[in-house]
Amino acid sequence: MTLLDRILLLATGLAAVYLIWRFYTRYSKNKALHDVYYLMGFIVLFVSGLLLILLGWDILASPYVLTVASLIPLGISMGLMNQYFPGWKRIYSWFALIGLLAIAITSIAGFPLKKIAVPVFHGVAGLIIFGGPIKVSLDDKAPKGFWWVGVGGALIGLGGIALAFLTAGSQLLFFSQEFVLQILAPLLLLMTLAFTWGFVKQITAEG
Repeated sequence: MTLLDRILLLATGLAAVYLIWRFYTRYSKNKALHDVYYLMGFIVLFVSGLLLILLGWDILASPYVLTVASLIPLGISMGLMNQYFPGWKRIYSWFALIGLLAIAITSIAGFPLKKIAVPVFHGVAGLIIFGGPIKVSLDDKAPKGFWWVGVGGALIGLGGIALAFLTAGSQLLFFSQEFVLQILAPLLLLMTLAFTWGFVKQITAEG
């Protein structure tokens, strides 16, 4: 890991801390469950960034890190489902729980099904984070600018699936291990900045 990578990861962590503060402040006022899910996702992102800065890219090979990192898309997607799509939240909650358990069991035990469980879970969660904010923005159910969360969703989905294939021992298109590790730090920063812009627009509009 280069010095630039560490600087970009530090910036990612600072942006995550800012979002954590904004979500906690809103939760303190409204006690809404979706803010708990958002907090979970960005707290895990912050901790993951710190671990990467301290220990380097090698920790990505750990099945425990892979499982915990899955809480990032899980938290954000669960937050969106609870806030904007309550009719689907129960079904998605079961899918998310089964997906997280499948990732944990197959990764830690080294089962071949990890090659299926990880991309499927990250892919579905990424699609929700990508499509959900764009849909509610187009339907005028969210403040202007909230669609930026969808941009963050596209980035987290792309990076997550690419990493999932690498940890499973295969390659997605041209996403070789060297290429993924070169773009991962800037990708995480761009993703977090997109999330920050979109969510802050939402929080500010709600007052």
